[in-house]
Amino acid sequence: MCVSVSTVTLPTSMSTGTSTPPTFVWPLAGCAPLAAKKTYTMALEEAWQTAASGYTEAVTEFHIVGGLHPDLPFQYFLDLVAGLKERFPQVHIKAFTMVEVAYLARRAKLSIAETLTQMKNAGVDSMPGGGAEIFSDRVRHIICDHKIDGDEWLETARTAHKLGLRSNATMLYGHVENDEDRVDHMLRLRAVQDDTGGFQTFIPLAFHPANTALDHLPTTTGLTDIRQIAVSRLLLDNFSHIKAYWQMMSAKIAQISLRFGADDIDGTVVEEKIYHDAGATTPQGMRRSDLIRLIREAGREPVERDTLYRNVVRHEDTFTVAV
Repeated sequence: MCVSVSTVTLPTSMSTGTSTPPTFVWPLAGCAPLAAKKTYTMALEEAWQTAASGYTEAVTEFHIVGGLHPDLPFQYFLDLVAGLKERFPQVHIKAFTMVEVAYLARRAKLSIAETLTQMKNAGVDSMPGGGAEIFSDRVRHIICDHKIDGDEWLETARTAHKLGLRSNATMLYGHVENDEDRVDHMLRLRAVQDDTGGFQTFIPLAFHPANTALDHLPTTTGLTDIRQIAVSRLLLDNFSHIKAYWQMMSAKIAQISLRFGADDIDGTVVEEKIYHDAGATTPQGMRRSDLIRLIREAGREPVERDTLYRNVVRHEDTFTVAV
């Protein structure tokens, strides 16, 4: 079982959206229509200071996602990443969803490959899996009509992988999709993985209806969440890892998921903004000792990892990564 410790998630400008090992989770710009009054944008110095305020020697990753900012130029995002790399050269930067990449490419009048190359050169080490939602056109027209379609998401991921950028993959379930939509989504991810091998983990994300236009929908049940983990593990045989994201499904359901196909429940997390701004009631973070206890009581062996799923060995005040 994998334990990710000290996650710092950073936002620069957001309303409300979706995003997540030692990590800082960090939204830059958000896009939920009902959260317009909560939007904000961080100046670069403010963003770098936010990272510094959550940084300790235990942090191995900055996780940066946001919305689709109407005014910020592409150079802002390159400078943001380059500034973080200059200040924290040893920290892995996982940044920008496929949706953000495609949006910034259009604004900068660049190809997807050119955009990703510049991001990589600035310091992006890998990419998160957000924005995938459900690939079905019918569903996307209802829940995220402003985002790229499923084919473009997959093609952006394929391009990133071929440029040497590994990524996660997600699926948002528990809203207006049906079982066929979920299976179609996973099969399309499976096909790309057969081609590139660039997806590191699959993360099923339960929809949080609070503070959205779909707030009349019920939340998912624990049984639905566990069943989704189990089906994911059975169907996505070419994915090395399945994550039960405890911040979203609760620590107890994530713990049970370790017996139903998940091998990762994410990390301690220093600060998580996106799900909590959307109404999540789970804790902002978890102590390392509590995370380890959850895993051991599920009959699994806790192993700390870095972003690329390499074992991390902690010493008194440093850590090493097995390569």
